[in-house]
Amino acid sequence: MDSSFAGEVATELIKELMKVIRGTYLCRPAAEQLKRSVDSLLPIVQEIRHSGVELPQHRQSQLSELADRLRFALDLARKAAASPRWNVYRSVQLARKMEGIESWISRWIERHMPVHVLADVHHIRVDCAARLDRIERALDMAASSPVAATASKVPVAFGSAPFSGFPMSDMMDPMAPVKTPFAMGNTLSSGFPMMEGFFPSPAPTKVPVAMGKPPSSGYPVANIMDGLMMAGEGVKPVGVGIRIGKEKVKEMLMEGSDRSPVVGIFGIGGSGKTTLAREICKDPEIRSYFKDRIYFTTLSQSPNLESLKLKLWEQISGNMVLGAYNQIPKWQMELGQIEKGFSLIVLDDVWSLSELEELIFSLRGCKILVVSRFNFPSIVKNTYEIELLGEEDALSLFCHAAFEQKSVPFSVDKKLVKQVVDKCKGLPLALKVIGASLRDQPPKFWLRAKNKLTRGEAICESHENKLIERMASSIEFLSAKVRECFLDLGSFPEDKRIPLDVLINMWMELHDLDEEDAFAILVELSNKNLLTLCKDAQNRAGDIYSSYTELSVTQHDLLRDLALYVNNQEPSNTRRRLIMARRENELPKEWERNKDHQFEAQIVSINTGEMKETDWFQMHFPKAEVLILSFCADVYFLPPFLSTMPKLRALILINYGTSCTSLQNCSVFTPLSNLRSLWLEKISVPPLPKSTVRLNNLRKVSLVLCELNDSLRGSKVDLSSTLPRLSHLTIDHCIDVTELPSCICDINSLECLSISNCHDLSELPCEFGKLSSLEILRVYACPSLKNLPLSICRMKGLKYLDISQSFNLRELPEELGYMTSLEKIDMRECSQLKTLPRSSSFLKSLGHVICDEDIALLWKEAERDIPDLRVQVAEESFNLDWLLE
Repeated sequence: MDSSFAGEVATELIKELMKVIRGTYLCRPAAEQLKRSVDSLLPIVQEIRHSGVELPQHRQSQLSELADRLRFALDLARKAAASPRWNVYRSVQLARKMEGIESWISRWIERHMPVHVLADVHHIRVDCAARLDRIERALDMAASSPVAATASKVPVAFGSAPFSGFPMSDMMDPMAPVKTPFAMGNTLSSGFPMMEGFFPSPAPTKVPVAMGKPPSSGYPVANIMDGLMMAGEGVKPVGVGIRIGKEKVKEMLMEGSDRSPVVGIFGIGGSGKTTLAREICKDPEIRSYFKDRIYFTTLSQSPNLESLKLKLWEQISGNMVLGAYNQIPKWQMELGQIEKGFSLIVLDDVWSLSELEELIFSLRGCKILVVSRFNFPSIVKNTYEIELLGEEDALSLFCHAAFEQKSVPFSVDKKLVKQVVDKCKGLPLALKVIGASLRDQPPKFWLRAKNKLTRGEAICESHENKLIERMASSIEFLSAKVRECFLDLGSFPEDKRIPLDVLINMWMELHDLDEEDAFAILVELSNKNLLTLCKDAQNRAGDIYSSYTELSVTQHDLLRDLALYVNNQEPSNTRRRLIMARRENELPKEWERNKDHQFEAQIVSINTGEMKETDWFQMHFPKAEVLILSFCADVYFLPPFLSTMPKLRALILINYGTSCTSLQNCSVFTPLSNLRSLWLEKISVPPLPKSTVRLNNLRKVSLVLCELNDSLRGSKVDLSSTLPRLSHLTIDHCIDVTELPSCICDINSLECLSISNCHDLSELPCEFGKLSSLEILRVYACPSLKNLPLSICRMKGLKYLDISQSFNLRELPEELGYMTSLEKIDMRECSQLKTLPRSSSFLKSLGHVICDEDIALLWKEAERDIPDLRVQVAEESFNLDWLLE
């Protein structure tokens, strides 16, 4: 019913509005007013929702309209809660939209609610009259029947059986025959007592249960597929383990906080543990019991415990801890003082007992749900071991992945399909991945897969390597190049988003691919469920002029384990990929034992904390082409063996700490003459000395969340000489950038320049027009930028211009029409732009403009002079949610 949906949305909306009120200053008044309106509306909607009465069509349509508006308001509230503090324009926009929604809800209440009340009163009168008439007729019939005397001797108990057994149509019809009620309970839905035993009730039916095999879950295959998300973000039930387990875990969580404060869910990787946990968090009874105070946190293999503690502290207490992240309040003592009611903390993907002990705390009214591949009996006394899929559900899930239908097609060998399904042992992830890998393959491939699976040992839930060996068949049907690209994914830390720009560029360098071919491999791996594209990445990245900077992919941890398993079959010195599987404080002992022999690896991935000079030892990597350094540190000493990597083509430095890292030992860049790509994330870039070594082959530099002021301020480095072949430069979320040095304009080789989310950037160099080779210019989400330099119009080769979310930009250069190669302009959310240059009609190559509705009218006029122009009115702004995560 729409009333049910409206009630759920209204409840969720109030929760989100509270976040806005606490955290977004500019949206606070509008959010408070909207919350007051929804607060007054919610009890009425909930009463309709729980009444169990089907409403007429016209009233359903009115509630449907209300539900749509509430859904829109919920979307606005979520955007406002996630909106960055600096984006004033966005906050003001959202506040105005919330004011409009509040006005609409107020009008809806004034217009429709009195009508609903009058209709309900009328229905109550008719319903009561019909029910009383039916009771009188039933008593008369009973009194005149032959069994009346016998019935009169039976004691009568009042108020124990409901009237729910009668259809509504029968209740309203006074001449309808009396029917046996089919649901037993305590009270009448109308409030009238019912005589127990007056009507005979059927004996409970016993359902036969087949022994020796798990029961079917009973869920349609579409629900099963929707629930099995590769990143662990399931939204619907998967198999019998979810249906039964959900009720069992709910019972344990709601027993009472003092009896069992810690509850656990454990099971083999890919069995749906996270899906079950998320289903529990969304359950109305759980949400009501904990009053929506539910906090879901993923730990993974290398958690930052101090950051997690701080995050939980802020969520539970509702207080923001100011200052540096290492200034954490005393954990046990502070939490013990919180008295805000029941709370549920979900710790997902827990790997270590010691880490779990750090996060377990005693707080009255607080429950902790631990989700892990392992059982921790010393801490978690009440656990549920997740069950795998039964035969029927396993076959349905597999068929959906392999044939995109619920059952085995008529033309396929059903016996062979069942043999393959049987070898997956009911594991959802194995069924989905292996099914997708065999899609559209001839029968011989199926037979080969079955034979390979059969030769493996029986799968045991506690011995995951057996499963990984069997899942390895899912990548054997990939082409050699696609298989290598899949194995490359294991080089990135577990449970971390992999920047799409880094991944595409790494594949291009390693496998000699064009960008289009690398993107096609990305889509193929996604279609085969071997990685997950985030935030509609496939559609956004598929555009010709798209930027990959804000897009990312993820991979299920079991699939990453599969990649590592395949990579690690050879000795460490001869592996093609040398990878630290999880973050450690020192390099692996195995590497140190073999350091006197050269390593053959093409990819080297190191995941550590803070590293000093003495923490490194010398190693030799004559064939290394990609080096990935992932760390969490304030100071990081670059490894000295960088100088032993003469073939290094891509260097990726990603800091997962809370503040920018200061790099030491930067002199190791000197011998990197073949370096083609450099990605720095959350790094404090040091000043460039005048004697900086020439990087003759460096083509691409990406600076994300970096501090650049020290590097750019007063720089006298001749960048055109230092970086003679630089073609792509990206500066993203470098919030300390106030102006660009004019020396950037001397890089004649630059073809693509992206400057995004630099909110203090107020102007571009006046010599900007000297970038004669530039084809793509992105200057978006730079709210302090007020104008573009006039010299920009000298860029005859520019094909794409993105100035979106530059809401203080007041005008475009009058000579804009001289940019004769311009094919596309993105200028959404440029609210201060009220006019277009007269010369814009000269842009004969312009084919696509994305803008807001008001400026679209001006471009529509230009369509007469630009025949191929398509004007697209933007529906929503770019999403920055990934930053907050």
